[in-house]
Amino acid sequence: MLMLCVVSRSQLTTDFYSTTCPKLLQTVRKEVQKAIKSETRMAASLIRLHFHDCFVNSGGKSWRVLLGRRDGLVANQTGANANLPSPFEDVDTIINKFAAVGLNITDVVALSGAHTIGQAKCATFNTRLFNFSGTGAPDSTMESSMVSDLQTLCPLTDDGNKTTSLDRNSTDLFDSHYFQNLVNNKGLLSSDQELFSSTNLTTKDLVQTYSTNQSLFLDDFANSMIRMGNISPLTGSSGEIRKKCSVVNS
Repeated sequence: MLMLCVVSRSQLTTDFYSTTCPKLLQTVRKEVQKAIKSETRMAASLIRLHFHDCFVNSGGKSWRVLLGRRDGLVANQTGANANLPSPFEDVDTIINKFAAVGLNITDVVALSGAHTIGQAKCATFNTRLFNFSGTGAPDSTMESSMVSDLQTLCPLTDDGNKTTSLDRNSTDLFDSHYFQNLVNNKGLLSSDQELFSSTNLTTKDLVQTYSTNQSLFLDDFANSMIRMGNISPLTGSSGEIRKKCSVVNS
């Protein structure tokens, strides 16, 4: 669809396709709504796709999207794994990775709030359940009844491929409940709970604020998504607009 609307401009703008493809936004919105209605998890998948694309190559909130970003000519899984924040990393490492692409601590916490929807495999958090940091015991920052529930879901004998909701009490709503979970020691991923339980007072204060001020979270999330979308974009004649999103054009 976007392939038919290529023009040569040097920066991202909200009206990039206003002349060449004026019905683009309505068409995309309609197709996204259709996809989410068919499969609720698609909402989280699309946010994850946007996060990965921007970070590596460079009921919710609405915002004006900057358009004109082109696709890269290479796909580098090794580079992606090295540069993207990991669910096993501490908060300072994650902050440094965000800073390397021009994002700040508010962006770290606000964008982490995307985990209010979506799911995670047992393999991404089971070290917290049985042998956290080599202690032979569960992570002390995870609420005890949650530990028990997850140990049942993800036994040591399992292959780690079962999934559970990142926000287990507000599964399909894009809200601030994720931050309430962190305050109550119910963050699923170690990297999530670190935002509140680490010694970093800035992230802790933001988590506390968002947990009681959903409007502020949604505003900050929208602003951070715009900032992330503007990380080192390929524009003009750089890169390409792929015919199929998952592979480069032949």
